[in-house]
Amino acid sequence: MEERAETECKENVWCRETVPKVFKLVGSTLLLSHTDLVSLLLVSPSLHRTLLSSQPLWQSLNFRELSNAGNRLIAALSLPRYRYVKQINLEFARDVEDTHLIHIKDKCFDSLQSLESLNLNGCQKISDTGIEAITSCCPQLKSFSIYWNVRVTNTALVHIVRNCKHIIDLNISGCKNISDQGVRLVADNYPGLESLNLTRCVKVTDDGLKQLLLKCLFLQNLNLYALSSFTDEAYKKICLLARLKVLDLCGAQNLSDEGLSCISKCKNLVSLNLTWCVRVTDEGVLSITESCTSLEFLSLFGIIGVTDKCLEALSMSCSKKITTLDVNGCIGIKKRSREELLKLFPYLRCFKVHS
Repeated sequence: MEERAETECKENVWCRETVPKVFKLVGSTLLLSHTDLVSLLLVSPSLHRTLLSSQPLWQSLNFRELSNAGNRLIAALSLPRYRYVKQINLEFARDVEDTHLIHIKDKCFDSLQSLESLNLNGCQKISDTGIEAITSCCPQLKSFSIYWNVRVTNTALVHIVRNCKHIIDLNISGCKNISDQGVRLVADNYPGLESLNLTRCVKVTDDGLKQLLLKCLFLQNLNLYALSSFTDEAYKKICLLARLKVLDLCGAQNLSDEGLSCISKCKNLVSLNLTWCVRVTDEGVLSITESCTSLEFLSLFGIIGVTDKCLEALSMSCSKKITTLDVNGCIGIKKRSREELLKLFPYLRCFKVHS
């Protein structure tokens, strides 16, 4: 009898002291995996009850890099506690196929009605068919990412714009079969788009990019990494993006000083990647230093046409804000040692963006 009372006393202490601490820790941990969260349910009945009573804990499903992720997702969405899930992360998850997404559409349709963010990065077995199925369940979707998927075509974008009217963040990086046709769909249907990643979408031309820049005027983040075919004709239109904060032009081989001068009208730029923009010289960078005084990140990696002159000008306008500056490979810049750069930019923390 005494032993039973002692056990109950210990359980009460656990419930009163330990459970709140665990709950607080879980609540402050971002993107705790589904597996870890379910494991915590098994620790004790009191913790089980406490965790299940907190709806925000069950608004996110994180299967990042896990195997058998398609079946795991189906199993999770069949549970009542995930009825109002808002985020699903399947980035580089294995064993996710169209058949899983079609099954979710058929059996778990209601569970995705509140979904706002879907990350399918690296899920290379998914095609337009799977995207049609999953997006038909997600009318509230705001963020969609499907990086590195060569099976996705313009048809996928047809389904996305038809089913998801509220997209503000779109990542189709590495989807090499997306062309101007798909990009025009984005431009026509998402005028309020805030973030777009077109990295290595090599079939997109000046015409497609210009349509985006003319219609998506709320863009704050634009990634055009490794797209060497664009010309100044398109780059000059970037100046229309008054809210632009982050711009990645790595590998923009046709960008000239004239084009960069137009881009300098984006006065709110905080991050600018000009790596391997080989036609750029001091003249173009000076236009940036004069107008973009909020820069915190700048990469000039591999540009041989810039000299110490542009760094001195940059120091005059941004010395207290620049924390990342990469001038490796800029043979025209003589004062590029860590010590010399710190004299110009005392708040520098990162000296190398590209290896």
